[in-house]
This record gives sequence, C-alpha cells and structure tokens, in this order.
Amino acid sequence: MTDGPGGEPEPDAEALEAGRLLFAAPATFLLSATSADQVPASDLPEVAFAGRSNVGKSSLVNALTGRTTLAKTSATPGRTQTLNFFDLGGRAMLVDLPGYGFAKAPKADVERWTRLTRAYLRGRPQLRRVLLLVDARHGVKANDLEVMTALDTAAVSYQVVLTKADKLLAGPLRRVEEAVAATIARHVAAHPVTITTSSETGQGIAELRAGIAALADTSARR
Repeated sequence: MTDGPGGEPEPDAEALEAGRLLFAAPATFLLSATSADQVPASDLPEVAFAGRSNVGKSSLVNALTGRTTLAKTSATPGRTQTLNFFDLGGRAMLVDLPGYGFAKAPKADVERWTRLTRAYLRGRPQLRRVLLLVDARHGVKANDLEVMTALDTAAVSYQVVLTKADKLLAGPLRRVEEAVAATIARHVAAHPVTITTSSETGQGIAELRAGIAALADTSARR
C-alpha cells in the first residue's frame, strides 16, 4: 500500500486478519442486473469495482475471493455489460460494474449500461466505496478523470486501485504511483491512499481485503 497525502499507515496485523477472514467466507454470485429494477434489494454494505474496459476488474474480484471463475474474465474489452453482484459471506456485497472507455459493443448498448451504472451509483445508499481501477501501465487517463469528477460531484467515496503492477519494473511503477497521488489530491471524494495490486502475483491483495473488511463493518461510514 502506498501512503497518500493523508499519510495513512499500512494495515496492521489485526486489519489484515480481518480481511483474510472476510474473504475466507463463501463468495457467491448473486445476479446480473441489466436494468435498475433488477438491482437487488439489500442492506449489506457494498463495494463496487469500476474502471476502463479490460482494466482487470473481474480478475481482481477473482484474486480477492480466491475463486478463479467467480467473475468472468475476457481479453475482449467491454465484455462485462451488466451490474454483477456477489454476496461475500452475508457480510458485504461486491459489485462488478461495466467497463467504460473502449468497448467492442454497439453504441446503443454502451449507452444503456452507462446509464445503468450512473443510476446505480447515484441511488445506492449502502454503497460504501467505489474502487476505481487504473491500469498501472497507462496511469490515469482522460475518461478516468471524467469518472472521478462525476463521483466528486455525486459525493460518492472512491479509491484508486492500480492493477497489473507485475507488468512494470519498480522505477516506472513508483513514478505512476506518484503521479496518481498528485492527481487524487485534487479530487474531493477520493480516498488519499492508492493500493497497488497484481492479480497474477498477489501484490496488494491482502491490503485490499483489509480495506474492504473495514468497509464491511456495519458501523463504518463513508
């Protein structure tokens, strides 16, 4: 974990253990919502995964839960076209959102699931945080900034999670982390700490689990 402008420390052993226990519980696919009326009624705290198409959202969900096929992965950008809900041991809900940016899908379909995602983000009081995934090889792109600004405006808490860190050497990766820290410092709804992850090597997975476990605590506040 990289300390941000807020100078927050890495999770301690107790937080890491809470994350391990949460994700040791059964993780089950609940449903895929293609319209707002299909979004499940629930009072569980929710953590949503957002990011550009092919950023690795489904791979990260699988790495967190230790289930290689829980969330469907694809090398084709735009494959996730629904809101996919996963129940995490009856303690929290994980939500895999459709990717934004480039997608191999008709324009009308892209517009439909974009509207669905925006409606979900605006109208979900139990949403504790959006994890905004950013490909470490590319850093924050223009459409990431658009989403960050929209989340700022909607007062939805979000945290940047760098993915595919294994694709970069230490020096370039550190420069990306520093650039991201400078960017999020300018956004009011952004959590000050960036988590750097790799679904391939497991880097950052324990830290991210700990963060989600803290959010799953029903006494937690956004």
